[in-house]
Amino acid sequence: MEKKKYYITTPIYYPSGHWHIGHCYTTVICDALARFHKMLGEDVFFLTGTDEHGQKIEKEAAKRGITPMQFIEPLVSQLKDMWKLLDIDYNRFIRTTDEEHTECVKKIYQKLYDSGDIYKAEYSGYYCTPCESMWTEAQLVDGKCPDCGREVTLQKEESYFFRLSKYAPAIMKLYEDNPEFLQPKSRVNEMVNNFLKAGLQDLCVSRTTVKWGVQLPFDKNHYAYVWIDALSNYISALGYLSEDDSLFKKYWPAQLHMLGKEIVRFHAIIWPALLMALGVPVPEQVYGHGWLLIGGDKLSKSKTDAVKYELTDPYELVKRYGTDAVRYFLLREIPFGSDGEYTNERFLNRINADLSNDLGNLVSRTAAMINQNFGCLPARGKAEGVDCELIAAAEGLFSKVKEALERLNAPDALAEIFAVVSRANKYIDETTPWILAKNESKKERLGAVLYNLAETIRICAIMLKPFLTKAPALILKSLSCDENAGFESLAFGGLKAGAKVEKLPPVFPRVDIKKELAEVESIVKELKKAEEIPQAQETPSKEQITIDDFAKVEMRVGTVIACEAVKKSKLLHETVSIGNRTLSILSGIAKHYTAEEMLGKRVIVVTNLPPREMKGILSEGMLVCAEAPDGTLTVVSPEKNVPDGSLLS
Repeated sequence: MEKKKYYITTPIYYPSGHWHIGHCYTTVICDALARFHKMLGEDVFFLTGTDEHGQKIEKEAAKRGITPMQFIEPLVSQLKDMWKLLDIDYNRFIRTTDEEHTECVKKIYQKLYDSGDIYKAEYSGYYCTPCESMWTEAQLVDGKCPDCGREVTLQKEESYFFRLSKYAPAIMKLYEDNPEFLQPKSRVNEMVNNFLKAGLQDLCVSRTTVKWGVQLPFDKNHYAYVWIDALSNYISALGYLSEDDSLFKKYWPAQLHMLGKEIVRFHAIIWPALLMALGVPVPEQVYGHGWLLIGGDKLSKSKTDAVKYELTDPYELVKRYGTDAVRYFLLREIPFGSDGEYTNERFLNRINADLSNDLGNLVSRTAAMINQNFGCLPARGKAEGVDCELIAAAEGLFSKVKEALERLNAPDALAEIFAVVSRANKYIDETTPWILAKNESKKERLGAVLYNLAETIRICAIMLKPFLTKAPALILKSLSCDENAGFESLAFGGLKAGAKVEKLPPVFPRVDIKKELAEVESIVKELKKAEEIPQAQETPSKEQITIDDFAKVEMRVGTVIACEAVKKSKLLHETVSIGNRTLSILSGIAKHYTAEEMLGKRVIVVTNLPPREMKGILSEGMLVCAEAPDGTLTVVSPEKNVPDGSLLS
């Protein structure tokens, strides 16, 4: 019998490089759901990736005097590192610069063009560069982008349009016939009232002024609108319209697109309309969750700078508290579908209350009592009244967690698990094993109590595996259980008498919140200080020179085409193209830049210095750098993308 399949996706991420805990929210949720469905025995495909085209990236790269690809490569690596840090177990990481993706996008455009769903006209509207969104004047709020509140620009250019208005009735019917398609219900009201009832406008789907993107196959002057490019990743990743579309046939339609509420319009209106135009089934469900807020506002780099001292850097949080703590907070604390709030104090309180006090304490106490009184796991023994309550809670846990996750409600699922953990802690108070241990005639009863506790811990550890990636395996191993145990082994009584029970160090050490908050504030202050650009102090002027003296200095724009570190020195050896020739340059910047960082960098070079030899290497010029008060050197780059060899004047 063929396995039931489960295809789940996150939105693909813009590689900004400024990662905070809010960026992790969607992906951690999807990872937990994917792990749960794998443990159910389903055939799971979990997709995430990066959205790498568009005006934002084109502009950011131009500012730095580098190509867009040079700009995004290190940022994509950072994102992959972050997912590794959080144990995100995806099946495919797609990039919109992947060749198979761009080819798929071209074929999608061609197919829509051939069917008449794309036509040429003149675009006139308001464009928000940060959101890569186009708006009519009526959709603006106080003349600004309705999504992010930032400035928009009026743009007019020849464009191709997708007949989105044609599919408005079909979208409305989709909502009516499939009430589970868009969740939570509040999102349906937003789409209907704010967009469908107002009347859908045909969508501009090409640009001529932005060259960093997918070139249209039927018009080389036009490039794909970044959102059509981005949305197509859900099917291009499966080989849609390619020679091998076996994954597409196997996994499409997706069971779930998970995303933030700010991009529901693209996924619940534009995306199904595109799929309808292509003759492709729509996904089974789109879920637009709320935001992770800090200080009552959406978490972003600009906002966190204005709000006291919340530690939101995922790397720092994991380094300090561990992967499980970060995953647990995101999955447990945020009311699913609604906005949630992050503060250092809420984070630490949640760790202490659930992970340290309830779970960690239960594991430590049980292992200690077993080893102290028996040396190994005692026999199960006959169940009494209070035992039956605990056993029933443990045996009923799977169905409750499954029901919660069928509603995509991770907080409820975890609440059910920790309700059993709390019941086990209460069971200790009810059965008083420390008193039973003082009476030899009660030893059999003591053994039964401790067995029930150990078995409840085992079941809870298995149920926690989709959510936490470290602690469950440690707990199962301490009980001499298979660390890979799954839902098939949830029946109460799975532990074998005589098994070794290892006493673990605290699985989740308790945090002194007052002390920790003070330390965290200090850490955040240092992080903020490191981000600040120091103001240069005025230094005494050097001897004045004449304009004729300055005119003797020849400076040209160049590109570093090769770079390597010089062994046993603070030097980098750059080969710089300055148009019709190259220069060999030695610069003392190895403390400030790696050879990899310098490769491809646009630079300003003093080209008429007399050559000199250092470390056996000829240096034919000098890079122009700015020196900060702390001695940090920054290589000066041209503001605009001027040709190599251009003379500074």
